[in-house]
Amino acid sequence: MFEAYILPVLIFAALGCAAGILLTVVSKLFEVKTDERIQAVNDALPQVNCGACGYSGCADYANAVVVNGVATNLCKPGGAKSAEKIAEILGTSVMENVPQTAYVRCSGNCSATKPKMQFEGEQTCKAAKRFYGGSGECIYGCIGLGDCAKVCPENAICIADGLAAVNPKACVACGLCVKECPNNLIAIKNMGSNLHVVSCSSHDMGKVVRAVCKNGCIGCKICEKKCEFDAIHVENNLAEIDQDKCTGCGKCAAACPAKVIKII
Repeated sequence: MFEAYILPVLIFAALGCAAGILLTVVSKLFEVKTDERIQAVNDALPQVNCGACGYSGCADYANAVVVNGVATNLCKPGGAKSAEKIAEILGTSVMENVPQTAYVRCSGNCSATKPKMQFEGEQTCKAAKRFYGGSGECIYGCIGLGDCAKVCPENAICIADGLAAVNPKACVACGLCVKECPNNLIAIKNMGSNLHVVSCSSHDMGKVVRAVCKNGCIGCKICEKKCEFDAIHVENNLAEIDQDKCTGCGKCAAACPAKVIKII
């Protein structure tokens, strides 16, 4: 009886060996070779996966850098440090990395504006906005419940006096806060000498702005008239600064009656 089982076992063993050999040969023939530099570049990135580089995540960006030759300085959270590491891995020259920071386009703190209601629902800005545009009198302003602070990987944002505030020294300009703010109050700007920004986002007429916020832009155009470099214009009742033209002279900030033009 024992001998009756020997032949089938030998057949199955032979088939197994043949299958193993065949799979090994096929895997070698159809092997997709991966560039080891892709993993090295990925390791040089901070793994925030914020998408600020324009790609879905750090791994996707690393692949694009090695395979498609995209710029090596697109990682904002990694900054110059990551750019230098990537250049070293690829054997290329280091591309300049311009420091950037987020800033809040609102000056509506507790002393400048008042709440119009007490919101008792889910304590998030997105939830509050669904109720009459938020709890504040200004529907354009910071709701102040900290959605932006919660997603910041560097703890660079805090809520102070009812208003979101960014610490430029800690901010890595990943842009996660920009995506999170339901009122689109946060923007990313290059850091530079005397960089001026408009800390307001209201497009209402000046009279309406004054009624809800003491620190809002009233669209008076005084700043526009004071600027000698054509860098600031009032459009749709709100002042906008062209950073490429701005020299940081500060005349617009000094002339602004509402003091909404500030230096980062």
